[in-house]
Amino acid sequence: MAARSAKEPLDPVRLNQLLCERVRKELKCQRLHTEYGVNPLQREKFLNLIHHAALEPTKKYSEPQTESQEIGWNTKPLVPMDRTDCRFYFPRRKTEVTK
Repeated sequence: MAARSAKEPLDPVRLNQLLCERVRKELKCQRLHTEYGVNPLQREKFLNLIHHAALEPTKKYSEPQTESQEIGWNTKPLVPMDRTDCRFYFPRRKTEVTK
């Protein structure tokens, strides 16, 4: 027993055999999953996440996240639209020149 406990260095051929056997066993038990599905127990959470990701940034966030989002972030008019006020409302008119 004492002779067995002393470790002898393995030759490269034996080392390669052990490695090949290990790889063969790992590949036999390994499966590659390429198709994924929705967890039926958390389907609503997943759908809410997908719908939230599809929203435009103004509906997702309360403030712009980047400097380029700052341009056009506030799209509401500063003054409410009043069609009777001729200072702010200029409808297209047909005239003899434009016909």
